[in-house]
Amino acid sequence: MISFSQVNKWYGDYHALVDISAEVKKGEVVVVCGPSGSGKSTLIRTVNRLEEIQSGDLQFDGSKVNGPMPGKQLNQLRSRIGFVFQSFNLFPHMSVLENIMFSPQRLRAMGKSEARGKAMTLLERVGLANKAESYPAQLSGGQQQRVAIARALAMEPPAMLFDEPTSALDPEMVGEVLAVMRSLAQDGMTMMCVTHEMNFAREVADRVWFMDAGSILETADPQTFFSKPQHPRAQRFLSDLRAH
Repeated sequence: MISFSQVNKWYGDYHALVDISAEVKKGEVVVVCGPSGSGKSTLIRTVNRLEEIQSGDLQFDGSKVNGPMPGKQLNQLRSRIGFVFQSFNLFPHMSVLENIMFSPQRLRAMGKSEARGKAMTLLERVGLANKAESYPAQLSGGQQQRVAIARALAMEPPAMLFDEPTSALDPEMVGEVLAVMRSLAQDGMTMMCVTHEMNFAREVADRVWFMDAGSILETADPQTFFSKPQHPRAQRFLSDLRAH
């Protein structure tokens, strides 16, 4: 579903992504972890071209992502990739329902009643049907993030990207967001998640990618990664986590 081949990215002289080659298979849940500043968020943001790469090849569902792409084609690409941000990014002047209806109506010319029905179904799925007419400012952080997930699902994307979806939340709200992500994984959604939630990685991921200094240093199934990490940097990372 997602394929990186010799991907490199620089910010000026800073080499943010270094020769990344990896792939996310259809229906697979990949958790990307590592210390702050290791390139995790940059990597995930290259998939829908929120960040441009300077060299290498990047493909999504068989289509090339990097290289020249007219605006219409870029919008089409992004409409097929659900993206959930750390900071929710909901439209504050729209109700919860309007936030979810917006993209299907705007990008798919979906009729209002169909878009509304779809939005209500998704709100039920994330446990927020009773908040349809509320505005983002009236919701907790965990509720806003669940609305953001519903909004991303409204375009029926074949894959979902999560960029630290729980790091802006109070600890008691983290569980409600992870529960929605777990249910997506159980339904076979292809997911790439940048997260510090190691229990989620252990329980839900098919593969864990460990990054540091812009490189993927280790890739393994969760059981192997957490019990027998191979790379010394991964060993140190996990021992620091356990110490905390």
